[in-house]
Amino acid sequence: MKTGQQHTPPFRKRVLSLLAALFATGFLLTGCGSHEKKNGEQVDSTALKQPKAYSILIIAPRRTVLFADFPTIIQGEQNVEIRPKVDGYVEAIYVDEGATVRKGQRIFRINAPQYAQDLLTAQAGVRTAQADVSSALLAVNKVRPLVEKDIISKYELETAQYTLASKQAALAQAQAAVANARTNLGYTLLTSPVDGVVGSIPYKIGSLVSSTTTNPLTTISGINEVYAYFSINEKQLLDFTRDVPGNSLQQKLARLPDVMLILADGTQYNQKGRIKTAIGQIDTQTGSSNFRATFSNPQGLLRSGNSGTVRIPRPIGSALIVPQSATYELQNKQFLYIVGPDNIVKNTAITAVPTPDGQDFVVQSGLKAGDRVVLDGVTSLKDGIKISPRPVSAKSLSARPSPDSTTTPTDTTTDL
Repeated sequence: MKTGQQHTPPFRKRVLSLLAALFATGFLLTGCGSHEKKNGEQVDSTALKQPKAYSILIIAPRRTVLFADFPTIIQGEQNVEIRPKVDGYVEAIYVDEGATVRKGQRIFRINAPQYAQDLLTAQAGVRTAQADVSSALLAVNKVRPLVEKDIISKYELETAQYTLASKQAALAQAQAAVANARTNLGYTLLTSPVDGVVGSIPYKIGSLVSSTTTNPLTTISGINEVYAYFSINEKQLLDFTRDVPGNSLQQKLARLPDVMLILADGTQYNQKGRIKTAIGQIDTQTGSSNFRATFSNPQGLLRSGNSGTVRIPRPIGSALIVPQSATYELQNKQFLYIVGPDNIVKNTAITAVPTPDGQDFVVQSGLKAGDRVVLDGVTSLKDGIKISPRPVSAKSLSARPSPDSTTTPTDTTTDL
């Protein structure tokens, strides 16, 4: 061995060789772009780290119509109670319950023979009074020429004339008695005062009735037009008076759009109505005010006592609308994801009301025009995740079919 030359032990040589091999392997893996195997094929791992694509909606104000629903009870335009004015027994019933009757049509006859006898007596009194008038007139005609010839005094003629006037007054009184007796007899035949539908008939043939009977014989409901009565609470009444133009409550009612009636089976009545009457005072016990909507009833489909729902449209000129599928609920609050300028999502709480079709929300707070909202896959997102936005037009969302288009009117939306 030469002097000045260093000797490297065999073990140290092996360690250095191993380190050099590991360094070379790492360099090759880095230089080759980190390929991984997937299903037997080489996959670039950088492709696996690309942001996932999500559909987004750019929020823009739109016109829409919301609906407020109020339970209602239907009443006929006229509900006339048929009550007896005379005492007697129900002799005949000419109609059945639920029958449609015309004004003047016979409904009941009450057996009260005393009123027929009263008429006969009154008529006899008229004949007696007429005879007395004729006798008094004859006396006047007899005395007058004698007075003119100064055979008897003028006093005799005046007495005869006063007697005639008294008998004429008695005749008028007898004639009034006949009219009264005839009226009372007419009360034994009851007719319908209006066109309408017969209600229940609690008294049957043979029942004793009188003018003091508690229940009416029946009720006739005029249903050419019907009234839908409903109540609005104090907050809703303030919304009406605040948002609708007009200097008085009646002026505001005149500017309200037509209302709809939802029947008990969930279908919409084929006639629209108008709110024409409102009681502006608040009931201190219920905290609400009563309103009345009028509906035409040409087919007689609506009857007194029917229940339903009055649906009042509420146009909104500038609404921020998002699909309900883009939101999620947490602790009774609604949330959605907004995409920031760097395409990173952030969950945001919103205050919203559903649209009538059950597909969208009208956002009242938490969102502004121009925000980008994630439409799908919100359950797989978390704050801070970067996504690849894929814009979707609002018109394509409006073309979605309503889940129950046959019974529930959809909201009308238009981009501003």
